[in-house]
Amino acid sequence: MLRADLHIHSTVSDGSESISALISAATKNGLDAIAITDHDTLSHKRQIPKETPIFVTAGIEISAIDRHTNTKAHILGYNIQDDAMVEALTIPLLEQRHNNSLKQIRILQEHGYEIDIHGLNKADGKYIYKQHIMEYLYKTGQIPERFGEFYQRVFKNGGYCDFDITYIDVFDAVKTITAAGGKAVLAHSGQQQNFYLIDQLVPLGLAGLEYNHPANSPEDKKVILEYAQKYHLFLTGGSDFHGSNDKMPHKIGDFISDASGIEAIYPN
Repeated sequence: MLRADLHIHSTVSDGSESISALISAATKNGLDAIAITDHDTLSHKRQIPKETPIFVTAGIEISAIDRHTNTKAHILGYNIQDDAMVEALTIPLLEQRHNNSLKQIRILQEHGYEIDIHGLNKADGKYIYKQHIMEYLYKTGQIPERFGEFYQRVFKNGGYCDFDITYIDVFDAVKTITAAGGKAVLAHSGQQQNFYLIDQLVPLGLAGLEYNHPANSPEDKKVILEYAQKYHLFLTGGSDFHGSNDKMPHKIGDFISDASGIEAIYPN
């Protein structure tokens, strides 16, 4: 069976490492395959080298929400055939995220922080994420750590930059991935405690559940297994690697996919 990490982020979204660096690290760590699942874009699919030492596939992680309960739910998509159909849904979210970050930057500047927009790293060279702001403030010595007291006080807990974007409807996310010929997977459901959505998403095309993930506790995994057996869903796994842009970083390959996920995503 292939050893595969099916949940990894690159600099095309909010990861700190390039696609080539991810492939090198995965190879060094003894993996046979990886899936780069950048947030709300498939641009990385067109940037993966043609020749690689391991299997490299492109997926997507859609930032979604159940608008009836205001519960967040991230949807992974694999084997997508119609990129344009999916990106028609997600690119407006990237633009919204960028504009949200620009507003946060203006507020930070009003509070005395020096931020040169041209000096920030950007997702795919275009979009500013909150992580890029934190990276810049840390590297310029304006904050002592990326996800410490400053982050909790300013970007969380009602701080002056604690405002967010309107995420994609989770039902639309699953339907769109499925209509585009892809396989939709509910990501790290233990993190967001959104198990109740599985009953509603399966009829819309939900095909799998992310089982092996750092945010899924042993209790969460039991629930995930029960749902997988009930609806005959495959199970995936991955490190959710973001590199230095994650407050609790894990190495590529620390969490790998279940065999059923490998068979579903790499059928040959």
